[in-house]
Amino acid sequence: MNSKPITLPSEDERHRLLQSPVNGEGLMLLFEAGLTWLMTNQQYVNSLNVFPVPDGDTGTNMVLTMQAALNEASQTPSRNVGEMARMFAQGALMGARGNSGVILSQIWRGFARALDHYETMDNGLFMRALQEARNTAYKGVVRPVEGTILTVIKDITSAAEVEATQTTKLSELLVAIVEAGDASVKTTPELLPILKQAGVVDSGGTGLFFIFEGMLRLIQGQPLDVTTAKVKPLSELELANTLETIEEGQDYEVVIDFAPKAEFRLEDYYEGLETIGTSIQVGEGEGIYRMHIHTLLDKRYEPIAYTEAVGTVKKIMMENLQDQMNQRQAEEEPVKCAPINAGEIGVVAVSPGVGLSKIFASLGAAAIVEGGQTMNPSVKELVAAFENLPTDRIIILPNNKNIILAAQNAAKVSVKQIGIIPTRNAPQGFAAMLRLVPDGTLEENEEAMNEAITEVHTGEITVATRTVEIEGVQVEKGEVIGLYDGKLTISASSVEEALKALFGKVDMGEFERITLFYGEGMTQTRVNTLVDQVRKDYPAHEIEVHDGGQPHYQLIIAFE
Repeated sequence: MNSKPITLPSEDERHRLLQSPVNGEGLMLLFEAGLTWLMTNQQYVNSLNVFPVPDGDTGTNMVLTMQAALNEASQTPSRNVGEMARMFAQGALMGARGNSGVILSQIWRGFARALDHYETMDNGLFMRALQEARNTAYKGVVRPVEGTILTVIKDITSAAEVEATQTTKLSELLVAIVEAGDASVKTTPELLPILKQAGVVDSGGTGLFFIFEGMLRLIQGQPLDVTTAKVKPLSELELANTLETIEEGQDYEVVIDFAPKAEFRLEDYYEGLETIGTSIQVGEGEGIYRMHIHTLLDKRYEPIAYTEAVGTVKKIMMENLQDQMNQRQAEEEPVKCAPINAGEIGVVAVSPGVGLSKIFASLGAAAIVEGGQTMNPSVKELVAAFENLPTDRIIILPNNKNIILAAQNAAKVSVKQIGIIPTRNAPQGFAAMLRLVPDGTLEENEEAMNEAITEVHTGEITVATRTVEIEGVQVEKGEVIGLYDGKLTISASSVEEALKALFGKVDMGEFERITLFYGEGMTQTRVNTLVDQVRKDYPAHEIEVHDGGQPHYQLIIAFE
């Protein structure tokens, strides 16, 4: 999503559009300002992820949800505030991604309900819209938890209830809302112990605060965007997708970590790199720079020599791009789901990797939706997956805790009979698929699948995205960590050590079968070595290995 920040209107135009009462055009401007300021602070919101696993996408999910809402609202020429809010809420509902996006969509749904049939919005109506937003958001969550976005919308509403009786100026109402939101976000660690333990505030609540702060900044004439620096934090380097833009002659990918000399000038360094290759990116983090470049075969060593002249080289990574492209093309062959007969139960499975998708297809899934950590599908994408299937009986396997709410909302907007199995990972999804009886009743299949997911336990190996101590496990950013049934269990210096340590924390006597799904970046040679060690350590267990192709997680392990 590449939305451009809005250009602030003149002071006179701003006053005209945002004077009380506000019409639909003014409300649209407020929404757009909220989105723009949220986008500016998107990476910060993402960084507030509690657990050190690579799913810090709250900011991204909220931005995508707001963008979908804005796109829908922009389709109406109406200056009616109720109609504008209704279209915005509809777009948010269908574009909602992740738990944070779904709850945000419920906030706007309630907000719009209160504005229905109104031409304009004064402070009193704004307050009532927030009341309905709060109520709808709480009702949309089965077990509301304080210290989250729910707490922030509640505290914002309480402040609005007081201020709306004392002023008719929208600016003064928004000041009270923003001050209350700021204070509420700061209290979230006191309400949710896991936040306090991790030393962060709630990410969803922070995102909501930025939306309302953006509205206030608009009224006050403050900028809503910041200049993007040429040097990005290392965490923001988008190296994973560089293969998609390979041009003829780009034979090798070279990545170099280096510590620059005191006289290092980034501009000069860039100029030199441009004579060597293309697809140049440079990131900075804690005194270390990371350089990425694509070069011709005969120039593949030039970036190394050039970088050695400006600093101390710490690490070098070099890959044959053409070979990688050939492998990727083979992997990206479309996954073919077997057609289902009319009236049979159709299963829609969310899958983060092509290998996992192929397994779901082989087990009888009628449709596959790409998604998982950091790439939660929208409600609209889930609905599209099953709307055209020749059946009115659907089962959705979210296979990720952050997709369950979106699946529930997809069910609400469809006339089909839909069952949702709360699968939190691929192994649970596979276990559920094995219980599928296509011509059985929806209720019988739901019961069998829900039972099946309790019988499989899941291990996950990934790299920590933050330094934190949770439940007695100390983790440093960049370390390899192991989770068991979603709980942080161990940390280690390598995948091999992490896998061995994780197995040591599991009561292996309870299980007969171990299935390993390896992800992107894991070579076949390395996997074979790992599996050989597992077979040696656990000779009585049945061992299976599959190429899952999932990003972020080097290994997903099913214990059965």
